[in-house]
Order: sequence, then structure tokens, then C-alpha cells
Amino acid sequence: MTTISRRNLLKTGATAVAASTLGAPMIWAQNIKDITLRQFGTGVSNLNEVAAKVKEDLGFTLEMTALDSDSVTQRAATQPKSFDIADIEYWICKKVWPTGNLQAMDVSKIKNYDQIIGIFKDGKLTPDSTIAQGTAPHTVGFTEGPDGTTFANEQTNWMTLIPTIYNADTLGIRPDLIGRPIETWAELLNPEFAGKASILDISSIGIMDAAMVCEAMGEITYGDKGNMTREEIDKTMAIFTAAKQSGQFRAFWKSFDESVNLMASGEVVIQSMWSPAITAVKSKGIPCVYQPLKEGYRSWGGGIGLSKNLSGLELDAAYEYINWYLDGWVGGFLMRQGYYSAVPSTSKNHMSENEWGYWFEGKKATAPITNPFGDVMAQAGELRDGGSFNDRMGAVACWNSVMDENQYMVRKWNEFIAA
Repeated sequence: MTTISRRNLLKTGATAVAASTLGAPMIWAQNIKDITLRQFGTGVSNLNEVAAKVKEDLGFTLEMTALDSDSVTQRAATQPKSFDIADIEYWICKKVWPTGNLQAMDVSKIKNYDQIIGIFKDGKLTPDSTIAQGTAPHTVGFTEGPDGTTFANEQTNWMTLIPTIYNADTLGIRPDLIGRPIETWAELLNPEFAGKASILDISSIGIMDAAMVCEAMGEITYGDKGNMTREEIDKTMAIFTAAKQSGQFRAFWKSFDESVNLMASGEVVIQSMWSPAITAVKSKGIPCVYQPLKEGYRSWGGGIGLSKNLSGLELDAAYEYINWYLDGWVGGFLMRQGYYSAVPSTSKNHMSENEWGYWFEGKKATAPITNPFGDVMAQAGELRDGGSFNDRMGAVACWNSVMDENQYMVRKWNEFIAA
């Protein structure tokens, strides 16, 4: 039988094709416009612009809901019939996959699978890379088969999530208000910044930033920052509680907008931050730097998971969407905000030479750099904070994580916030 790609079908307007792996006839192009897929995830990648482009390129409707990380975790774990696509982080996958609410995905249906970077396959950016601590994406990225309920120890033909977006996170600073070099995570608790520091109040992520700080201060040496013992959790929270009670923190933030407002107003001069929050502050004409630190970065990665309830035409549409997602347009859109694509090679096709050089290769901008919304992020001659993709992702110290002592950690974190 001659196979016809659904992408070509959509472009040529053909109306019927003998179905693929499902073995049932399908009126793909006719029915595609009637399909609606419900996606939820964090505001990082659940963007209206992506949904609009899906409608334009693929013809079906993508309904997006943006939630905070804790709400994303709860919904994926407890409401499998409320979504078709879960756009979640790998540390969240560690909590959700054992519930059986997601279905394993066949890598043979992912056309750019071979171009997905090694971080998501074996944990290594290069063959010589050291695998970072925490929930490295590859450790929860594969399962044994279509009905797998546990994580595989190596690559298989079945993925739990198809990787899409990731970054190397660090501290954001206001260099104009600090006036001196910042080189270490330990600066977050420097009394010099009392009342002008902030950390994010999402326990699974905030605890990792706290660990980077405590280790940088020489107070604690962790066996694995991503899987602390109770003693390590207690020591970490004791240090941060003492700092809180001495007035170190101006605020604790949960949302992107909160972090932007704290930094843009100057109320905070050093804090946990995310890349697009830095660009949002800079777009207001306010100096803000995503500061490379000598101890390295805390990293995270996200991917697309499919509900176990997804089947038939909707399931085929979901695979079509995944392949479209990795084809480069979304990658270019995300990279202009400072993120990275799981398939950088296709993103390059949707970026100018200047953009690719600045965001990915660590080269000086040859002309003004703008974000996806047209706001100027950097002028000609400027370098990206932290340098090239390899410089940044090659300096990852730990990944966002779920610990064996997660419940105990959350309780201790909440006690810290309430102290």
C-alpha cells in the first residue's frame, strides 16, 4: 500500500486515505477541522500564538489552559478525562506516570526523533558529559512498551513524554542596583541584599535553588541535591528559615508576572528567575541579567504527554501536532524567549542568522535582537547571558526533581514559608 503523510494530505487538500497503523478508513482532511484537542500546562509554553499557528498549519483547534506547576501536577494525576495533551515537566512526569493516566508514545511515529538532543536520550550533551543530579529527563523519559507502567533504564521505542522545551536556570539580578560582580549562588543570602532578595515558592523547584545556595555557602555537601535525605532537608530549611526571620527576603513568588514586577520595580535586586521573565524586564528598558554562576545551573525540561483516553482520529491528530511542534516553528518562537528546543536543528530554519548566532551559538548580535512579540532584547554587539548553548547546558549542576522524601520536603518547605 502506498503511504501518504498526513502533512501532505493537509497541504494538498486530499480528503480520504486508507488509514495507517489503526487499520481503519479515515477521512482525515475533511474531519480534521472538527477536531479539538485540549492541552494544559504551565504558562511557559501554553501560548496562544502556538494554538493560532496550529489552526493555520494543521486545521484543527488546540484549546490551551495555563496553570501553575502544582495545579498541573494535580490535574494530570487526578483528572485524566479532562485533557488530551499534558504539557508537563519531567519532574512532574515522575509523579504522574505511575498513575497510568498517560499513554506511552511510539518513537517510530516521531519523524525528527533522531535529531532530539542527547540530554533526553542518555542524559549527556556530549559523550564526555557528566550526568547532573536530580530528575534528569532521560531517567523518566522511556518505558518498556505500549503498556509500560515503570521507567526504563535505557532508550526504548516508547517514550513517556516527547521532549519539547528546556533551559538552564540561574539567578536574575539588577546590575544597576547591585553595582558589583555576582559570581555565586551564595549571594542570594548575602546580608548586603537584606529585604531585596526573593526565591520562588514552588517547593520542588525552590528547594533546588536553596540547595545550590547552601552548597555554594559551604554549609552543606549533598549526596544528591535532587534526592535529599531528611537531615539534608532539615539543614537546608533551617538555613533559609533563619535568613527569612532576619529579613533577607522581600517576597516569595509563584507566578511569572510576580517575578517580573518584583524585579522591574527594584523592590528585589537578586532572585530566582526564569528566562522569559528576564526578557520581560529588559523589554521595559530596565537592566536585568540572567547571571552565570560558578557553581552552574539548575535545569528543567518539559515535554508533551498524551492522555490514556486519546484514540482514533484525535490520537492521530496529536501525533501530527507533536511532529509539527518539533519541525521548528515553535522552537524558533521559544528560543527567542531564551528557551531551547529539543530539536535545535529544525529551529535554526525558523531563525535569522543573527538570532541563531545570539541565542544558540553565543555570538555577538549583529543587529537588534527581538523577542517573538517584537520587543528589543539586545542591541548589536551584545552577548547572551551565559554564552552559547553548549556553555549553558554543559554547566548544569542539577535538574528539577521529585525526591523520595517529597512529602516531608513539602511539609518542611511550607513551614519555612509560614515561619
